[in-house]
Amino acid sequence: MERPNAPKIGEGALRLATTRTRRLLLTPAEALVRMRNYLAACHVVDITRLITLEAIRGVETHHFGFWDAQIWATARLNQIEEVYSEDFASGAIVEGVRFTNPFTDDRIFDR
Repeated sequence: MERPNAPKIGEGALRLATTRTRRLLLTPAEALVRMRNYLAACHVVDITRLITLEAIRGVETHHFGFWDAQIWATARLNQIEEVYSEDFASGAIVEGVRFTNPFTDDRIFDR
């Protein structure tokens, strides 16, 4: 039941409210520069069939979402001891892979 004195929000106001709060996306040129910088600074590991199979095991065994399981499986199979991510419980260690939230764990700056 509609309340007679309730304020009404039109589609235009709703669109303005939701688009004004969104962060602007990078231009393609800016994204390319960032990706080149990341690739130059980081060791990039390819996803393999074995990683995909291990990720499926991670979904079944550890109840990860599939994309999170791929991150975990990639780290585990490539002997990467620590993953920085805000998507896992900070401090958790799963089969030798430690997860650290870089936004909440101050100890990463002490290294």
